[in-house]
Amino acid sequence: MNVSFTTKQEEYIASQVREGDYQNASEVVRDALRLHEVYRHRIIEELRAEIAKGWDSPASPRNVQDILKTKLEARRA
Repeated sequence: MNVSFTTKQEEYIASQVREGDYQNASEVVRDALRLHEVYRHRIIEELRAEIAKGWDSPASPRNVQDILKTKLEARRA
């Protein structure tokens, strides 16, 4: 596997190793991937919960145009 990083990312990885938080660059990347997996899983679960709430809630008496009009008026205020 070949992975490319930006200069900023390489500098960050090097700083984590230099500061002693990790022994090598691979540890930094593995930790970042673990955190990404946890974060992504949490976001997906939160979205699913919000979708379920929407499906399970009563229908709104407002239509899309009413909602957009209210949002646009709120921006102007």
